[in-house]
Amino acid sequence: MNNFRFHQDTITEVKERADIYDVISEHIVLKKRGKDYVGLCPFHEEKTPSFTVSTSKQMYYCFGCGAGGNALKFMMEVGKSSFSDVVLDLARRYQIQIKTESPENRQEFQRQISLREQLYEILAMANSFYQHALRQSQGKIALEYLKFSRQITEETIQKFQLGYAPNGWETIYGYLVEQKGFPAELVEKAGLILPRKSGNSYYDRFRDRLMIPINDAQGRVIGFGGRTLSDEQPKYLNSPETELFDKGKILFCLDKAKTAISKQDKAVVVEGYFDAIALHAVGINNVVASLGTALSSIQIKQLLRYTESKQIILNFDADRAGIQATDRAIGEIENLAYSGEVQLRILNIPDGKDADEYLQNYSAEKYQELLENSALWIDWQIQNIAANKNFILADEYGQVTQQMIKILTKITNDNQLTYYLQYCADILSQGDSRRVSLLTENLLNQVVTHWKKLLAENKFLSAPLLVAKQLKYYRHNSINFTQGKNNNLQKVLSPPTEPNLLEEAEYLLLRIYLHCPKYRQDVKDAMEARDLQFSLSHNRFLWKQIIDVENMSEYQITDSDDLISKLQDSCLDAPDKLSEVEHLFYLDEKPNRNILRAPLEIRSAIATIELIMCRKRRSTVLSMWQNTDLSTDFELAKKYQEKFYSESEWIQELERLRSTTIYDLIQVPLGELAN
Repeated sequence: MNNFRFHQDTITEVKERADIYDVISEHIVLKKRGKDYVGLCPFHEEKTPSFTVSTSKQMYYCFGCGAGGNALKFMMEVGKSSFSDVVLDLARRYQIQIKTESPENRQEFQRQISLREQLYEILAMANSFYQHALRQSQGKIALEYLKFSRQITEETIQKFQLGYAPNGWETIYGYLVEQKGFPAELVEKAGLILPRKSGNSYYDRFRDRLMIPINDAQGRVIGFGGRTLSDEQPKYLNSPETELFDKGKILFCLDKAKTAISKQDKAVVVEGYFDAIALHAVGINNVVASLGTALSSIQIKQLLRYTESKQIILNFDADRAGIQATDRAIGEIENLAYSGEVQLRILNIPDGKDADEYLQNYSAEKYQELLENSALWIDWQIQNIAANKNFILADEYGQVTQQMIKILTKITNDNQLTYYLQYCADILSQGDSRRVSLLTENLLNQVVTHWKKLLAENKFLSAPLLVAKQLKYYRHNSINFTQGKNNNLQKVLSPPTEPNLLEEAEYLLLRIYLHCPKYRQDVKDAMEARDLQFSLSHNRFLWKQIIDVENMSEYQITDSDDLISKLQDSCLDAPDKLSEVEHLFYLDEKPNRNILRAPLEIRSAIATIELIMCRKRRSTVLSMWQNTDLSTDFELAKKYQEKFYSESEWIQELERLRSTTIYDLIQVPLGELAN
């Protein structure tokens, strides 16, 4: 896409209409936490979420790496895209009329926009043609297949707009090109026809196939899945990659399922078109299907936008191929499941049946029961490991234990690890409750040994708190970071221990702003993204003076001494206020160390300020909860209770973000620490 100069009206409307939650949730999993959302940052490696999204401010900010901005900046950074490409993408998504500054660009621009609209029109017309053909004599076999072999009702056929591609080489070509007058090149770009190897003629891609339209989330046809009615291979044929269709980004039925997914707070993923159609037909509407490929991270994140609890149930076939398909599907969300960010469950229907087969013999209620009893993915793995094993035999017992350890060492959520240590110990104990405690301790020791090895190999990952506590002595005593440039890494840092954490945090941000010009924008972005202000009056005074001095300057002030000199002049008429903050103009040994690790200190300070605010909110909510009469205001009390627990979760996360650990220091380039 060329870098068109968009009219300011278009840019303004895009900024106003682009919802930051919608934009970011397509790329990362966001969970509600307090008044905001949190997730794993896409801009740096982390195992525990420090990336926050504020819908009220329409801003994002990462405590871990300092990335922040609005929806446009996020799309530019995550996709390495130009400003104009991002504006165009969002304008299309929100159906905003696009204007350009220069008239000479408008014709080319409109041509590019028009291409997509024409493709939508061609596919919609082809869909109508296929539906009509299903009702003709040539479509009789296809219609009987649907009604008798698949037991699909007329209502469902119409709901899913099922059709038939006649058994001719140029049927859809003749209809769209010769009758409707669409250029053959456009019909080819829609994925409906193919050029012959010789000459300028074309032939139909889909012939003698039952046609299943594939829609985008807005319900527009973007491609087709065609099932053969003969012995032709492949059995299912999908549209090729086009301007509109990318099967790695599309989920069948999402347009029909998204409302039910939101309402039921969970999504069910099946393998085939007819599995999804059969489930929708019996009123189980929170179901989508993959398109014959492994689920991609993009597809998963689309689903997770609609479920608050981030619950996904995979229902693939229970045969070997189905289990392999399940493993492929899980590949993209394994880390999210281990960290507790996604509640992933597995449903294997008894006797190896798929959903469509099962519903032909059992009721929808029975299937719902299977859904309710579906196993969490980690449980499913552990159960498969232990299935049919004889724990009396030493080799089988050892094999099961080692496979369990591999799973346990991947779990980065502290609560999950605590649970699964005992879960595995229960299985290994074979009902002997006296051995559970000993086995739990033994498993934890083996997990710790694994993490020690990673530490020794400098593979610094985010261990759960439970493991981190076990490693505390090891980190302090067994790893030497004193050689060469690593001498700055020899201590594990901790947040301020002074009683007035708020004052220390505010001083730290102001000190970094004054003495580290390269991090000034980071401080501003972090405070704006988190909607924070300086609470102490003398700090508010200094911050106002800084902003005023910078606004009045004819040039950008990049020298610390220059800024401090101007501030001293501007504060001459307020000597009392100046005396309270003047110590920030100078650096002693401790502040100088703070400056050396500015990115980590900014994170810690911002988290500290928000932590104090969050504690106040929680205290207020707790008081309101305790003073609510359950007999008359049960729903209100429940709301306060949920808010209290939500704030408590975020407080725990902020406590972690406040603490600077050896893992954080490893992520800071040595050059930044030394300079």
